[in-house]
Amino acid sequence: MPAAVFDAIRGNIETLLGGASVYLEVIEGERGESEIQTIRERFIIDEIAYTFTARRSELPFTRTEVAFCRELMTAFAAMFTGFRQEGYAAHFRTALLASIMDITVARSLRGDRRKGFWPIQQLIQLLKNLSYQRYEGKPATSGFIVHRTTLPELRRLIESRGHTLIPLQPYQSISPNFFNNPLAYRFVDGNSLFFVANVAMQVTGLLRTSSDQVSDDVERLTYRNIFSFIRNAGSGAFAITVNDSSEIEVLLNPDKLLVRRKGVWAVFDPDIFRSFLGGTLDQSAADDLLWTAYALSKIRHGTVILILERGAKHLEGLKKGSVGGDDPVGRLVVSRVKGRKIGELKRAGTLLRILSSDGMTVFNKGGKLVETGFIIDTSHAREVVSGGGRTTAACAASIFGRVIKVSQDGPIELYQDGRQVYRFG
Repeated sequence: MPAAVFDAIRGNIETLLGGASVYLEVIEGERGESEIQTIRERFIIDEIAYTFTARRSELPFTRTEVAFCRELMTAFAAMFTGFRQEGYAAHFRTALLASIMDITVARSLRGDRRKGFWPIQQLIQLLKNLSYQRYEGKPATSGFIVHRTTLPELRRLIESRGHTLIPLQPYQSISPNFFNNPLAYRFVDGNSLFFVANVAMQVTGLLRTSSDQVSDDVERLTYRNIFSFIRNAGSGAFAITVNDSSEIEVLLNPDKLLVRRKGVWAVFDPDIFRSFLGGTLDQSAADDLLWTAYALSKIRHGTVILILERGAKHLEGLKKGSVGGDDPVGRLVVSRVKGRKIGELKRAGTLLRILSSDGMTVFNKGGKLVETGFIIDTSHAREVVSGGGRTTAACAASIFGRVIKVSQDGPIELYQDGRQVYRFG
């Protein structure tokens, strides 16, 4: 029965792991250690040993993914025990599908494994409810920073970062009616102003962030100042927001995100993208590119990025045209950015605008911009081409290098050798 019930959440787990294959089976004998591209977690239900297995052919799993799957299977075993009576399989499937990912996220965030996760789960549920809220036609947004330090340490950290703390007395518990007053989500936006809460999920004040900590739009959209803050706010500190797209974002240390998008949780783990781009870009350029891709995903702008692993001379044979054709203004604009590096373009605030324009953007292995507004001739790789316009371009271009594709509705996909190897969101 556990394996049959597991099928109810198989799709959600595969989405969480970027398209990996997952299954559950009874253990027959001993199994070896996990391979680099395999996760195996063993657990026992009703004195029967099971193993959860996840496989991804191209990209290794990260420590974050392994830890998340461990929490997931612990939650699965605990929930199954409560519904093991005959005739309750449908109840269990329903409860599992509705709740297990929230439980896993809450377990991951609680820090001390000896303590309960219910206060964190209450916060998650509160923000899930808020993500459906509208006020005068606009999505409700808000955010919390949960610190794991003493208040004196927190005040010193806030002062050193140039932020402002507005104390709240008495402390307010995070309860289901916390957002009954619209000011709680109209004023505290989860962007420049956050609620500050302690580990007991009591709000102790408001944090106004310093504008000096954010240098460009990508850093603002990807919370670079908040990531920097929670890295120093105690082991297990995190931030959680509802953004303008009505998504829940959980900011973890080191810089990783748990994102609830379209009702499903996903992990945005930079280590996956670094692994994919390894050998093509240095880490600084890879980081600038992957966080810019996340920013585009968040604001719903599509793009296709090729890191060319062959010489630039191959581009002429791939080129079918360019966005804007031979327009002199377009040629002038492109000439001003060609040859500039990814980091330089990001610092100038240009990278986000380039990537949100039509056509493919091409960088070489040194991270320099080779082409923008590039329209690829897909006939060079007709046997691998499938899907819509961006998917077709991504498949064809990935014959010549690593490709990052961001869809206009949010997902980020990685392509290599003519096929998709990973998907986020």
